[in-house]
Amino acid sequence: MLLDARIPEGWPPPLNDESSMRWMLRYMEANPGADGWTSWYFLLRDPQAKARAAIENGGFKGRPTADGTVEIGYSLMETHHGKGYGAEATRALVGWAFSHPEIRRVVAHTLPELGRSIHLLEKCGFTLVGPGTEEGAILFELPREVFERPVARAAREPQRGAGSP
Repeated sequence: MLLDARIPEGWPPPLNDESSMRWMLRYMEANPGADGWTSWYFLLRDPQAKARAAIENGGFKGRPTADGTVEIGYSLMETHHGKGYGAEATRALVGWAFSHPEIRRVVAHTLPELGRSIHLLEKCGFTLVGPGTEEGAILFELPREVFERPVARAAREPQRGAGSP
């Protein structure tokens, strides 16, 4: 296996049906230079078992648009909800996106009934902007200028204890 990780029972995570996986495969085949702007896999190290396990997939729904917008998506195995892994992965993806100077904003769609997803987006600095492009979805955004604010940066940085450098 290319990931060198255990694939848990019940994989893939919720909302990753065959249709969405086929769409991503077609996109990657049609856009071979879109490295990084497609699927990512998030692995959890288990030091006791000296192994890794896939716990989440996510990434971007393709290359940025002409106005510098990129859409993020994510899905975490339910057994790992509430442990901070989703926020950690989302922050990493957002940071990677904003490391590209052409990115002006990151957007995400979710459903109004997915409270955990909404909470995760808000925790990562996204704000609700209105209806999404798909029926029933709502749209969140994180503009670069909000991401780069000192308060937002401090929330993303690891907290250091007393006496830490």
